[in-house]
Amino acid sequence: MAYFQDPWAKHHAWRNHALFTRRARIGTMFPGLGIATVAFAAYLGYEYVTAPKETHHEHSEGHAHH
Repeated sequence: MAYFQDPWAKHHAWRNHALFTRRARIGTMFPGLGIATVAFAAYLGYEYVTAPKETHHEHSEGHAHH
């Protein structure tokens, strides 16, 4: 057991554990966010590559559509 100068230090030592760091807490709040982001990006890339390209027809300037 570690020797603590402050008598309350051992009661608060758990706060410095790696499990309770800010990054670990944020990571556990959103456990699947990283995988979901990669999967969604892959889906968007697949859609972009496989989607049929739309062709836009040029209209004459005198004819306006409302």
